[in-house]
Amino acid sequence: MTAIKHALQRDIFTPNDERLLSIVNVCKAGKKKKNCFLCATVTTERPVQVNVVKVKKSDKGDFYKRQTAWALRDLAVVDAKDANKENPEFDLHFEKVYKWVASSTAEKNAFISCIWKLNQRYLRKKIEFVNVSSQLLEELPKVTEESVPSGENQSVAGGDEESLDEYQELNAREEQDIEIMMDGCEYAVSNAEAFAEKLSRELQVLDGANIQSIMASEKQVNILMQLLDEALKEVDEIEHKLSSYEEMLQSVKEQMDHISQSNDLIQLSNTNNMKLLEEIEFLVNYLDLSKGHIKALTDGDLSSSKGIEACTNAAEALLQCMNIALRPGHDKLHAVQQQQQQFKDLREQFARRLANHLNNVFVQQFTQTLTLYYRRASYHSVSGHDQSSTLAQHSVELTLPKHLPFHRDLLRYAKLMEWLKNTDCEKYEGLNKNYVDYISRLYEREIKEFFEVAKIKMTGTSKEGKKFGLHGSSGKLTGSTSSLNKLSVQGSGNRRSQSSSLLDMGNMSASDLDVADRTKFDKIFEQVLSELEPLCLAEQDFISKFFKLQQSPALPGSVVADSDDVDGAHLSRPHNLLGDKHSISSEKEEAGIIRSMMIKVFRCIEPELNNLISLGDKIDSFNSLYMLVKMSHHVWTAENVDPASFLSTTLGNVLVTVKRNFDKCIWNQVKQMEEVKISKKSKVGILPFVSGFEEFAELAESIFRIAERRGDLDKAYTKLIRAVYNNVEKVANESQKTPRDVVMMENFHHIFSTLSRLKIACLETERREAKHKYTEHLQSYVIYSLGQPLEKLNHFFEGIEARVAQGIREEEVSYQLAFNKQELRKVIKEYPGKEVKKGLDNLYKKVDKHLCEEENLLQVMWHSMQDEFIRQYKHFEGLIARCYPGSGIIMEFTIQDILEYFSSIAQSH
Repeated sequence: MTAIKHALQRDIFTPNDERLLSIVNVCKAGKKKKNCFLCATVTTERPVQVNVVKVKKSDKGDFYKRQTAWALRDLAVVDAKDANKENPEFDLHFEKVYKWVASSTAEKNAFISCIWKLNQRYLRKKIEFVNVSSQLLEELPKVTEESVPSGENQSVAGGDEESLDEYQELNAREEQDIEIMMDGCEYAVSNAEAFAEKLSRELQVLDGANIQSIMASEKQVNILMQLLDEALKEVDEIEHKLSSYEEMLQSVKEQMDHISQSNDLIQLSNTNNMKLLEEIEFLVNYLDLSKGHIKALTDGDLSSSKGIEACTNAAEALLQCMNIALRPGHDKLHAVQQQQQQFKDLREQFARRLANHLNNVFVQQFTQTLTLYYRRASYHSVSGHDQSSTLAQHSVELTLPKHLPFHRDLLRYAKLMEWLKNTDCEKYEGLNKNYVDYISRLYEREIKEFFEVAKIKMTGTSKEGKKFGLHGSSGKLTGSTSSLNKLSVQGSGNRRSQSSSLLDMGNMSASDLDVADRTKFDKIFEQVLSELEPLCLAEQDFISKFFKLQQSPALPGSVVADSDDVDGAHLSRPHNLLGDKHSISSEKEEAGIIRSMMIKVFRCIEPELNNLISLGDKIDSFNSLYMLVKMSHHVWTAENVDPASFLSTTLGNVLVTVKRNFDKCIWNQVKQMEEVKISKKSKVGILPFVSGFEEFAELAESIFRIAERRGDLDKAYTKLIRAVYNNVEKVANESQKTPRDVVMMENFHHIFSTLSRLKIACLETERREAKHKYTEHLQSYVIYSLGQPLEKLNHFFEGIEARVAQGIREEEVSYQLAFNKQELRKVIKEYPGKEVKKGLDNLYKKVDKHLCEEENLLQVMWHSMQDEFIRQYKHFEGLIARCYPGSGIIMEFTIQDILEYFSSIAQSH
């Protein structure tokens, strides 16, 4: 190891001005053992740099090369793996962890000890030594290596600490003195002993001179000691004077302390005065209500706009004073208690005065409206006019009275209502109840009168209206649902007072359907809904603004309570003096309050709408189609505005009633189709409910053209078309005058034409089914009818086909006695051209009797028969050619003759 160390110093480190202090032979852990050396080195130049160098033997020869170097300052952790047992493994943590295995534990310990001492001496950094014996770090390493000469008189010491401490580099002056001394002794190099002896003699001379110099300086030392004694005396005198000065300053200090205490008391008094002034200013600024505000609260005019504004400002100022957040202790001051009591008295007095005034406003508005109503009723009574006719005459435009002026007057008190809501919930709720009570009676009278006019307009004159339960003398619609159910199904005059059906529609002309009446009903119903909708929305918006209740969600254009109506730097959350159980805080609760008020205000709307719907349904059951479309549209509009509003909920409930009436109407149509009876003496033709379905579909498509609720109609279509199909087949099976195929063909052709023309998407499958049934029964009727004009010829060839089917060859059929050539000629002679034409003419007349004129299918049927007759003719010719080859037997008429027969018969009729 010594030889390797000398070689490394000479070849690698000396050229780089480094000294090798410790070396360890290692290999990487867990890999193939490729040995290398880890060397601890220091530079010879200052500042000293300490490195750990990895040296590896070259692959090409026996020399060593420097592979990697790490600065010792980058070393973070030295891990010896085990402090108690001998273990050659150790880790060095630089930028990453390097794992090594030393050739021996002794080399590992010596290397780690050297690292520890270099760290202590040069780096002043405590590298963390893990799993290292404390004894190893405390012991000094033994000098086990010899000096290795290198270069010009350079030597390498071992790794011990003493060699590191004794070595000091010569400075320039020392080098110069040594050179001068050696120049004076030229023999120093050749005779070292003589040179050392000379140096010894000179050293003895210098020691003697030093001793003499010390003995000569004894007198001077005595003088120095005397001077020191005198200095001590002076110091004692100075200390005495300082003590007297200190006593004097102590009295001054006591006086200054007394002054300081006085100043502290003065400053504390000033601070207390400032705080007292601040508290007084706070109370004066925030607990003081001006005389003008007090006067407005006690005697302010609540009728004029100027007086309302003054009262509003005063009420807000009072609320601000009452809601001020008092500081601790303020509530114990007698003046504050008196002021707060005064505020409470003012609040109660003003709240009582405000509530009385608004109650008077409600009563006055109700009384004025009622007076006008009774004056008008009294005038018409004195004039001898019937009330219902008068209503009709004076209500050319079906409109509801607008309450905008009344709302506008009351909205001037909106901020005062908000103040009342925050300060006195009992009076606020009392006003709420009184308003609902008065306005609901007013609306009830107006809405009932409005619906009475609408019913009169629907039924026409008052005389006709009596048939539907309207009694003009009372001025009100007294016919309830029970009275409407007593309607006679036999109408009189020019109006229909019975429920419409598909059978009626099929039997009536366009004038009888009274399309004008339905259109009139549709317009009146739409006008009723159009009047109710803005009325409800306006009232709901007013309730929200006047009573300061938040709608959820807010109506477009509505104004909710401003958040900055009550503002102030020291305002706390409004306090409800009557307890939290009367508090109206959350938006959800306030929206519920609005709905509750609206239900009470307009409690008559839903019953009146249901009565109107019942009346319309009794006038004409198909009015339910109009009502379903209109009501669905208005429900959709109301839900877009506010899904949870009173209007949306009410119209939704009424829509359920309309839907039930519509379903009942469809059920009645199906029932009437099932109960239909046909005459046994006349041909069937197009069934009434088939024509009725066509007109119903046309009417429904015109009504539902732009409807939002199409699903109900599609379901009704499906029910009706299935009933039509089933009952067409039922009638066809029961028909005695008209063949079944004709009934099926004509009616399904009519249905197919109707569905193709109207293009109803949900009935596309039924349209294809109708076409299939029409084609199927047309072909069946043609085949059945054509078997009669050439009956014997048909039977003869059917016999031939039967023999062939039994296995007889076609060319052998002529040898059968019943089907020989003579028999064939005999049958053919029975059907000359003249007889065939006569038979076809009779067939044409019979078909004409079977078919109805409305569907106009005679020519279609005749053309189909012509095609089928020609097909049979060609089939007979083919059988003759195959079964009687070479016989020369042919029919007595040709295809050209057949075409001429059919054409001439069609033209003659």
